[in-house]
Amino acid sequence: MAFGRSRPAPAGPRRPPVEPVTLKILVAGGFGVGKTTLVGAVSEIRPLRTEETLSEAGRPVDDVSGVESKTTTTVAMDFGRITLREDLVLYLFGTPGQDRFWFLWDELAQGALGAVVLADTRRLEDCFAAIDYFERRAIPFAVAVNCFEGAARYPDGTVRSALDLDPDVPLMLCDARSRDSVKEVLASVVEHALALVAPRPDALPAPAAT
Repeated sequence: MAFGRSRPAPAGPRRPPVEPVTLKILVAGGFGVGKTTLVGAVSEIRPLRTEETLSEAGRPVDDVSGVESKTTTTVAMDFGRITLREDLVLYLFGTPGQDRFWFLWDELAQGALGAVVLADTRRLEDCFAAIDYFERRAIPFAVAVNCFEGAARYPDGTVRSALDLDPDVPLMLCDARSRDSVKEVLASVVEHALALVAPRPDALPAPAAT
């Protein structure tokens, strides 16, 4: 029997590094619905936030009904990034919720694959404008009902009817504070958007939530 140091097994061929596909996703919805929270919960980098303190001067134009405890507001956008898969990276852009900042939406929407519309069952009407915006511009979107504590839960059919959603628009419950919950929402949006805008044999495979 021979003794000695064992030789390492020959290394196999190295797999070339994967160049990830980057996709842009918008996060929209009414004032105080949880957009900044959603981006922050899932971003793997420190999210960029453009928040300012609510002031008395803004009260005549900012409707805080139902979110009276809110003290800050997004005035431009939120930005975050998440890697859904080795070859798939999402850039998240949270839109401002107040009417007076809607002029920013067209610029933020350029190049977006799809969008998440956050909804609050206590103020469903606040997300009508976002849904209308994406429908008019043929931007694929999904609706995620943020489950606030104390908010009533309704059957999907009731919410879908109230929002007048097309049957193919994904609708789901979520917790904007939970990374896993938000990842499921984002995976659903990407899958839905790719099915609509890239129904080709060479299209990027739909992501699986991890």
